[in-house]
Amino acid sequence: MSSTLLEQTRSAHEDTERFERLIVKDLQNEPATTKDRLSQSHRVRNLIEQITSTTHKLVDIYEDKDNARKEEIAALGGQTATGTNVFSAFYDRLKEIREYHRRVPSARIIDTTDEYEQLLEEEPVVEFSGEESHGRYLDLHELYNYFINSKFGSKIEYSAYLDVFAHPQLIPRKLKMTSQYKDYLDKMLEYLVSFIIRTEPLQDLDRLFSKVAADFDEHWAEGKIDAWKDEPQENGHVNASIDLDFYDTVEELVAIGGDRLKEALGALGLKTGGTVQQRAERLFLTKHTPLEKLDRKHFLRKPEQKGVVASHQTDDSKDMALMEAKIEKLCEILSETIAETKRNTDRKQALNYDEMEAEREQEDEPEVESDDEDQQIYNPLKLPMGWDGKPIPYWLYKLHGLGQEFKCEICGNYSYWGRRAYERHFKEFRHQYGMRRLGIPNTKNFNEITSIEEAQQLWERIKEKQGVNKWRPELEEEYEDREGNIYNKKTYTDLQRQGLI
Repeated sequence: MSSTLLEQTRSAHEDTERFERLIVKDLQNEPATTKDRLSQSHRVRNLIEQITSTTHKLVDIYEDKDNARKEEIAALGGQTATGTNVFSAFYDRLKEIREYHRRVPSARIIDTTDEYEQLLEEEPVVEFSGEESHGRYLDLHELYNYFINSKFGSKIEYSAYLDVFAHPQLIPRKLKMTSQYKDYLDKMLEYLVSFIIRTEPLQDLDRLFSKVAADFDEHWAEGKIDAWKDEPQENGHVNASIDLDFYDTVEELVAIGGDRLKEALGALGLKTGGTVQQRAERLFLTKHTPLEKLDRKHFLRKPEQKGVVASHQTDDSKDMALMEAKIEKLCEILSETIAETKRNTDRKQALNYDEMEAEREQEDEPEVESDDEDQQIYNPLKLPMGWDGKPIPYWLYKLHGLGQEFKCEICGNYSYWGRRAYERHFKEFRHQYGMRRLGIPNTKNFNEITSIEEAQQLWERIKEKQGVNKWRPELEEEYEDREGNIYNKKTYTDLQRQGLI
């Protein structure tokens, strides 16, 4: 095999140059249709992959780890280990080359232009689902069903999901720390990468992801990833803690409920399992005993293991945050496709069965170049497009008030066009998330309110009104001692604990 290394090198260089010429020749032809453009991109990608594969073989030959190439070059100059003269080495070499070409006819220097030209006539097979319509739209129905049936998702319409799926960082962090959410990110990233490879095969995703990872590492080290910052804490414990000064018995703690007790125990690092009674007893131990003096059996894990678990959780958080950054970057590349998908979804909702069947048949027909398609649609008023791909009538535009712009400060100054879209957005995920970030429940009381300041003021008034009518047992429940003195619950329990009554 060593006697043919130089011939293999020559043949590989020749193939590489021919592939490069084919790429140039193919790109010089302007595709007539979208389908032709997609086929051209995939042909170029296949040629690039062949160039890459051939180049890797050349690199292995030039590295010459077994010194076979070096020995072959030496043999050409008559430098042989057996001391054979130059002429004998030459004829031996000539015989080997002829034998090689006899065994490998394709390696002969002949004109293979026609054979290579056939590569430009190939139509690569690219599979798309019916919903994707040859790469024009995204098909996110599987991810949508995963989202609405998960704990971190919400029951929203598919069109609303198309607005929020590209921003997974909007989901609260406490809902993300599950394997279900990580699987969801894996599925989304896998689909988006697959879609880009099929629709934009010349996109260098490896270089793109390397740039995203480098920027992400820098921002993560500086703590600039807002969606993954630690939850706010008070005095070293999370806000889930319970003030035990207001509870004198385990039975009073049982009345709080198992979920609330579980949160409080988790905030203190104690075990959260067992019945409601066991949880209440475990939490009640902390009323008179400091945490550092409690028996180690009540804690979730040994103190020396906490650092390891925390480090593991940090790694998981970083991995998920990096996937979110990659998804956001891919959605940025696919922004036009996402917008087209949303418009197509809204348009299909207005079609009846016959219209949908006619449209499907039209999509199945081969795309033919037409002079009419090249003409730009005359739309000076910039009206929205209808289901037929033409601007809707102006009277319909005015009827629905699509010229009116409504901005919502709670949604990040997002614009809604038309009264209908404006009224619907109060129930959509974007507005709900904005209200949750403000710490305000998204109830009917806050409909038509888009200003952050107005929403906060109304919430303060509602809380004050609720505070006047709310029963506060620690202040309003009365206790009487043996002498007939009246105290509220907190004062009475404090005096009783001190032995004064």
